[in-house]
Amino acid sequence: MLTLQTTDGSTWFKPGELIEGRASWFLDEEAEAIEVRLFWYTSGKGTQDVGIVHTLRIDRPETSGHRDFSFPVPEGPYSFSGKLITLAWAMELVVLPTGETERFDLVIGPRPVEVMLS
Repeated sequence: MLTLQTTDGSTWFKPGELIEGRASWFLDEEAEAIEVRLFWYTSGKGTQDVGIVHTLRIDRPETSGHRDFSFPVPEGPYSFSGKLITLAWAMELVVLPTGETERFDLVIGPRPVEVMLS
């Protein structure tokens, strides 16, 4: 079981703020590593792009545990949605090498909703 959350439950962050949270895990077997990642990704028409902005790697973790983390929010890109493409932000907790994942969706920008492009 994997759990990923922000300290205060927030899902919206402005550029320059700090995302603070906790990653928790209970694994059936030992893992090589666990990573907490802050990333953006695109979806829609065309090729999907992904940009990993920050990574916290925990090598040889115990089969159960937790780790607090903090990531500075970059200046951009902002979360946005348009007719052809959407750019979204998320954090994920990934177990290596199995690839088991838990994701926590975020909005990055000046307002608590993604920018809507027309």
